[in-house]
Amino acid sequence: MGLRTSAAVLVGRAVRVAARLRGGGSAIPGNIALKIDPAFLERTIARIPKGVVAVSGSNGKSTTTNMLAAIIRAHGLKVFTNPSGGNLPQGIASALLSEVSVGGHLDADIAILEVDEGYGTRLAELLKPRTVLLLNIQIDQLNRYHEPDRVAAMLGRVAATSTEGLILNREDNFLVDMDTRIPSRPGRAVSFFGGLPELVEPAGHGVASADRFDESAAAPGSRAAAVEVVALNGARATLSIESAVLPSAPDEASRTEIEVRLPSRGLHYALDAAGAAATARSVLGEQFRPELVSEALDTLATVYGRGELLDVAGEQIEIIMMKNPASLQLNLDSLEAAPEQVFLAVDEGTPDPSWIYDIDFSALDHVDGITGSKAWQFAVRFGYLGIPVGSVDLDVRAALKAFLALPKPATGHKVMILNYEQMMLIRKILGFKELEGGGAA
Repeated sequence: MGLRTSAAVLVGRAVRVAARLRGGGSAIPGNIALKIDPAFLERTIARIPKGVVAVSGSNGKSTTTNMLAAIIRAHGLKVFTNPSGGNLPQGIASALLSEVSVGGHLDADIAILEVDEGYGTRLAELLKPRTVLLLNIQIDQLNRYHEPDRVAAMLGRVAATSTEGLILNREDNFLVDMDTRIPSRPGRAVSFFGGLPELVEPAGHGVASADRFDESAAAPGSRAAAVEVVALNGARATLSIESAVLPSAPDEASRTEIEVRLPSRGLHYALDAAGAAATARSVLGEQFRPELVSEALDTLATVYGRGELLDVAGEQIEIIMMKNPASLQLNLDSLEAAPEQVFLAVDEGTPDPSWIYDIDFSALDHVDGITGSKAWQFAVRFGYLGIPVGSVDLDVRAALKAFLALPKPATGHKVMILNYEQMMLIRKILGFKELEGGGAA
């Protein structure tokens, strides 16, 4: 088994170097390693002293995993994570290849892993997470998941595997009472995160939680939150964190308020930060220090493509992710004003874009250019809405070149709204080939 592991690491690393030189294929090295040593992933992870924290949900997984890893590191622990967003077994194995020794030893105190919803149950069986953080259940990949109830059932099974901590979003229709709908486990602590009603209720489209049609035992927002978003100002948020039970009032707890920097504007990013802080609080117990949350997030690099600002030829360009209806809507809602220059790219990675007819595009007053194989579907939708479109060009490179050639905006910066596949392609075209750690090449 030792020789097989060594072979998996050495071959996987060689493939990883080749893939990075080509600027893509982040999951291919892990796939090769797992073919050589099928038990490589679970055997390596099982040796980590403080076990696994699994982060899942429809949206925000990469951002929140990045935040949580930074917070735990700020407390002095060595963290293994999957920073490139590879949340399937082969993606996690690829991340392992950069840190594991040839003998299969990983120098880490804890693993914090983004986990795909569809593979969550299988990964939970392999990795046996001590703590599970669930962010939300939203409309996503109906061609793959069919309906949100199915995702809720899958994530319920993931939640049930947690042995020490379960952290849930109290603002989500499906998660607000998930702890009551899974088997109880002795020793498991359940906690919640959320936002003040005066922040959540006025949001244009709420938190985009999928509708739930069965009878819910608890209404969204009704559970007490260990961490709560109490103020939001652009890309900064104030979190109220429950600290200790007051001796004079056993039914109450003292709270500490901290201010944190977010990757970008929006309540959804603030809730991601609250979820990360609540999970760190659960994992670290008495060692948790709220001030280290601020310190970690104030210096944290943005995960690629998630509110990322790219510097191209001396000009800043913001990337807005169009992963699914919820992510597009929440990102549009967070715009402070209609962008002066906006570009949209979407391809077959969004196989059925008919959901755009449910999206409120009122945050946009025009689109300068659209590209990708699904460009005309979006152009037709904008036509019905009376939103002017400058040009439609299915040649991505030509369309991108034309957009970049526009003079700098008088206010703000250029904005690109991209689905995942086009985001990866366009970053590569622009020379940003390095994914791990969220940095540019």
